[in-house]
Amino acid sequence: MSKKVYESAVLINAALEDEQIQSIVSHIKEIILNSDGKIIEIEDWGRKRLAYVIKKSKIGYYVIFRFNALPNVNSKLEKFYKLDENILRYLTIKLSETALEQIEKNKPETAVIEKPVSDDIIDLPKAEEKFDESIETDKNS
Repeated sequence: MSKKVYESAVLINAALEDEQIQSIVSHIKEIILNSDGKIIEIEDWGRKRLAYVIKKSKIGYYVIFRFNALPNVNSKLEKFYKLDENILRYLTIKLSETALEQIEKNKPETAVIEKPVSDDIIDLPKAEEKFDESIETDKNS
């Protein structure tokens, strides 16, 4: 068996304290790591309003895990998800190469441009100056 890249989206009850939520997240990390998996990325979306009520909750805490692991880790994760009453919903999928490329493409660039792209910068009149000129022409008419 070869390792594959998976994405697991987990919706946790947002009524929990932050420490309890982090405990659930760390437990999921442990399951992945103890199954010879490697975590690629964790997206912590935080608390979001749900489109509809799930188990009497209107707000959920979203966490998305991307990891590289053997297929047997999915059964361990699913068992944990089902047994933990604070996990409202979950979905684990295998990511294809095109999905991984798209995820990389959509990541924001962190590079900061320090100097202008072109040395030929044209001075355009400020919007305030244009506004003042239009007021003066209106007064003269």
